[in-house]
Amino acid sequence: MKTSASFRTLMACLLLLIAMPVLAMNLQQAMNALGPAKEQGLIGEQINGYLGTVQDSAENRQIVELINDARRAEYARIARDNNIAVADVEARAGQRAIERTPTGQFILLDGQWVRKR
Repeated sequence: MKTSASFRTLMACLLLLIAMPVLAMNLQQAMNALGPAKEQGLIGEQINGYLGTVQDSAENRQIVELINDARRAEYARIARDNNIAVADVEARAGQRAIERTPTGQFILLDGQWVRKR
């Protein structure tokens, strides 16, 4: 029996939709992937307290998004608990993240990704 190209395309789309939850990363997986991604120069720290993608890819964006969402929630909690502005928490967290970034990993300085020396 001969299958048409449109039927094969439809089946491929259905398989992709079924597999999509498997392809999606959760926060724990993102946290596990972060260290290697930073060591490989794919993701870096920013002075604003959040991660950024040094080399853009769907996986890198997903890691950054999941971890930044968790950071954003934690910064909001800290700000609320201490009655301070979220921007102040973000700034302090960014400063500490830059300080703690190992030599050779990327940080964003003046709009440019650079390897920390």
